[in-house]
Amino acid sequence: MGIDFGNTRIFADGADRDAILSWADNALISGFTTNPTLMRAAGVNDYEAFALDLLRLISDRPISFEVFSDDKEEMHDQALTIASWGPHVHVKIPITNTRGVTTADLQRRLASEGVQLNVTAVMTLDQVEIAAAALADGPNAFISVFAGRIADTGTDPVPIMAKAVEMLAPYPNLELIWASPREILNVVQAVDIGCPVITVTHALLDKLAGLGRDHAELSLDTVRMFHRDARLSGYTLERSGVETSRRPATLDLRPRRSDETIDANPR
Repeated sequence: MGIDFGNTRIFADGADRDAILSWADNALISGFTTNPTLMRAAGVNDYEAFALDLLRLISDRPISFEVFSDDKEEMHDQALTIASWGPHVHVKIPITNTRGVTTADLQRRLASEGVQLNVTAVMTLDQVEIAAAALADGPNAFISVFAGRIADTGTDPVPIMAKAVEMLAPYPNLELIWASPREILNVVQAVDIGCPVITVTHALLDKLAGLGRDHAELSLDTVRMFHRDARLSGYTLERSGVETSRRPATLDLRPRRSDETIDANPR
């Protein structure tokens, strides 16, 4: 790979068990994240069994699991249960509940109880500030800003993410996560601004090998791909019956005498 990741770490993001385990032995992967939506898409039916199975196989790196209640007291109880699963577990708490009510009080309460959190679904710098204040006196925690979803609105997320890095610098126990990346370029952008962590989906992880690749070489490989796939598909074209030997009419640009007229309808 043609990039120095500096201090930026990569967390694999997903819920496909086989894909997660395939990346577990890769030294490039420093942690793992998932969420209920990804788990549902992967066909996970038993939340706790899925999580405990992963933790049995991956016990040496941060791994985040999210609460799924919308009631703060129940969220608190779920968070304590999830945190009890292992020393490297971070509990994902959404920045608000589904009614838009802040969870800052819950974040502060859990942090005071020693729960390692990952505040998720953050989209604004105001929310970063709120979460940082709630987590400031607690254990190590992450704040996940969904840069990809910000980009989906037509807004460049880089200035927002750079400012978030700056805002969290005074808090040694807090780290920013660049969440929901849309392309490999986001990894480069995260490295450039010094973002501590970026989550990368399994599909994007497979593209990391292309970082820093020569563009001319990539062009040639692309041409070869098009040619190979056309050949393997057996595509053919019949010769057209249109006569191709006729030449189009050309404009006569020879110098003319002043008394010579131009035929408006040349044959």
